[in-house]
Amino acid sequence: MNDILKFPLYAKLTAVLLGLIAVIFVLYIGQDILVPVMMSFLFAILLYPIVQFLKSKLYFPHVLAVMLAVLLFVLFFIGVFVFLSFQISDFAEDFDKIERNINIHLQNIQGFVRDNFHLSSREQKQYIDTATEDSMEKGKEMIGNTLMSFTDTLVNLTLIPIYTFLILLYRTHFLLFLSKLFTKENHEQLKDILTNIRVAINSYIVGLIIEMILVSTMTTLGFMVIGVKYAILLGIITGILNLIPYIGILFAGVLSIVASLTSSPDISIIIGVIIVTVIVQLIDNNILVPMIVSSKVEINAFVSIIGIITGGAIAGVSGMFLALPILAILKVIFDRVESLEPWGYLMGDHLPKTYTWRNIKLPLFDSESTPKKIVIKTDIVVPIFTETTTENDTTRSNE
Repeated sequence: MNDILKFPLYAKLTAVLLGLIAVIFVLYIGQDILVPVMMSFLFAILLYPIVQFLKSKLYFPHVLAVMLAVLLFVLFFIGVFVFLSFQISDFAEDFDKIERNINIHLQNIQGFVRDNFHLSSREQKQYIDTATEDSMEKGKEMIGNTLMSFTDTLVNLTLIPIYTFLILLYRTHFLLFLSKLFTKENHEQLKDILTNIRVAINSYIVGLIIEMILVSTMTTLGFMVIGVKYAILLGIITGILNLIPYIGILFAGVLSIVASLTSSPDISIIIGVIIVTVIVQLIDNNILVPMIVSSKVEINAFVSIIGIITGGAIAGVSGMFLALPILAILKVIFDRVESLEPWGYLMGDHLPKTYTWRNIKLPLFDSESTPKKIVIKTDIVVPIFTETTTENDTTRSNE
């Protein structure tokens, strides 16, 4: 380890860059295998407290407790899927109304363009037909990709419960395997890392579920107030799509606007949908996310956006959803491994308390260029085998 630390900075950065390229390449090539496993890992962490409750309070055998927890998990998602299926089938019957109302708005837009830009309806139609021909070819390709993605999704929906069951069943076996990879001197550090990963991911997922329920409820109530026909369906879809950071809400907003045309061609309905969506997002971003989600995973916005874009490029929507939990796991590891602490600090959300440049001093050196220590206080969550909460002060020195 000391020989590695003696390497020059450019050699370390080169090794890190090559490592990142290798990891991203492996994730891209093996996404069909790794994505279901990672999703199952997150759900296993979420279901672990239920398994513990069934074993400790109701005295279920381990295998039976795991089976029951996974069964309840599957039944919950089947119930949500059946409910949405009935709602979507009713919504599909109103496609004719949507098409008719869209044509009304298109005619109004054409009239506005004709009056203000002096383009006749025939010229506008020519532009639209040209754009339509190009989009049709892309549309066929997108439909093919969507069908393949849908097939992959069905396969994953079958594999995820199986993987989740096996991860929970062999949890102790996996932990013993990890303990055998490290010496006894590092077992306490390993236990601390695994405990913090479990608690951080569990808290993050629970926070997302609470956020999803609140966003769905607020959106549903808002759409009911303005008179949108499928308010419950659109509210639930908005809450689910909101789980995809920064991007999901855009798709939910467009879908809500299109669906609002089933009730009336009046432009006020569309404006109302936009207002409700914006208000819900303001409440979500400024109140719900800081209180429920961001407090669980302290990763700055820059790293979050880069991670989400990278996850989307590697594995699509699933990659976007997995990006933040994976970053949270990496940050827990980085913060507790001495040689990786700078990367954990880089990922963290450590904003200065003051914004006056005159009051900001360099953290490493004073006026006499004397090295100083940086003291960062972090709250360590409840360890996995104890019920006490400890506080750890991590001190780092500049070399």
